[in-house]
Amino acid sequence: MNEKLNVCLMNDSFPPTIDGVANVVVNYAKHITASHGSCAVATPEYPGVQDNYPFPVIRYPSIDTTQLVGYRAGNPLVPETVETLRRMDFNLIHSHCPVVSTVLARSLRDASGVPVIFTYHTKFDIDIAKAVRSQLLQQAAIDVLVRNISACDEVWVVSEGAGENLRSLGYEGDYLVMPNGVDLEKGQAPGSAVKALNDQWNLPAEAPVFLFLGRMMWYKGQKLILNGLKKLMEAGKDFCMVFVGDGQDRAEIEAYADELGLSDRCRFTGAVQDREQVRAWYCRADLLLFPSTFDTNGLVVREAAACGLGSMLVKGSCAAEGVTDGRTGILIEETGEALGAALLALDIQKMHEIGRHAMEEIYLSWADSVAMANERYHIVLENHKSGKLQPKTGPLRGFYTIGDEMRSELAAARDTAGAVRSAADSMRGAVKETVRSSFKEAAEELQRELNKAQSILERYL
Repeated sequence: MNEKLNVCLMNDSFPPTIDGVANVVVNYAKHITASHGSCAVATPEYPGVQDNYPFPVIRYPSIDTTQLVGYRAGNPLVPETVETLRRMDFNLIHSHCPVVSTVLARSLRDASGVPVIFTYHTKFDIDIAKAVRSQLLQQAAIDVLVRNISACDEVWVVSEGAGENLRSLGYEGDYLVMPNGVDLEKGQAPGSAVKALNDQWNLPAEAPVFLFLGRMMWYKGQKLILNGLKKLMEAGKDFCMVFVGDGQDRAEIEAYADELGLSDRCRFTGAVQDREQVRAWYCRADLLLFPSTFDTNGLVVREAAACGLGSMLVKGSCAAEGVTDGRTGILIEETGEALGAALLALDIQKMHEIGRHAMEEIYLSWADSVAMANERYHIVLENHKSGKLQPKTGPLRGFYTIGDEMRSELAAARDTAGAVRSAADSMRGAVKETVRSSFKEAAEELQRELNKAQSILERYL
């Protein structure tokens, strides 16, 4: 396994878009280039971006869908893109997104004959539900997504919980758990960097400082955090809560903090892209509050551990995998009351003790993570060369067929929706006719009664 590989990494998001999976791809690319061979990243184009990396970044045509999904959507059906990548003579393809990137990966596989590995990072059913309101279209999108994943030669998940979520969507194939690492080395930030945060954000010297770091979306658990802190405030405890990150729900989250009377105890910094400043936040805080059940891996938990910061997590969540309650983290039920009660039971000394254990026991570097992935790359290639990998040549093969599938799924959903609308129109018509007939009969009966009355009056008048 000393052969140096040339790997094509693909993902729908990449800097300047910052999210967890974009960070994963950057670190895969850096460590592959530094220690294991060569690679290139294929990702949608972004206006005005300049890619200054020690590896090539191949940008392909995209449209602006940032308001819908938070990043630009690429067009994987451009033959020139596939031809450009084919000429780069990759050994294998590794996609990190099951939509556009995997469509492109399959197209490149058809053109080059090299295997495709796919990593499942995110609970896409939640993202789809947020972007598409129609349940019919949601299911159609999930069906296409699962078929796309099933067409890959090997599937990885970042945690057992991620695998369970993938199964719940209808995926029936095999998968391998391949955990992600973190790009922060063990150690503390310079004291000057921590002091700068204290000064800039007016952080208390004695009271505990709690930290949330991630996208500002309700499904990350911010409402649970704020509800728990409300209990802490009502108990007369002093504290400061720092939210580092940005997202579509930020304004609502800030408004909710104000509604609960927590505004003066909260700091909302916005997104922080400077990794050393991120380290400084981890080193300044006393405990990371990350009660997310959405995340499939929870990289921030390992990042915090690199800096000696422990985390409070929801029992059974993916972020809590590998964390021992009371030693390398605090595990709670998914309620604000549980979070508040757990914070009331902790002192700063215990928080710091948990942080030290987390650094020693749950930290995983990107160097180690990518080294494990590289070993598996070689196994996949050996299986491919020996014929152990079954060719994915079914009806899903090729990007033109994938496009047809997408259109077919959406057309079926539209047909179903049309049938429902037609049935509803028929019902409305029947109701109108029934009402119209009822009024007509009632009017005729009333007229008959009036005629009788008139006859009687004429007889006696």
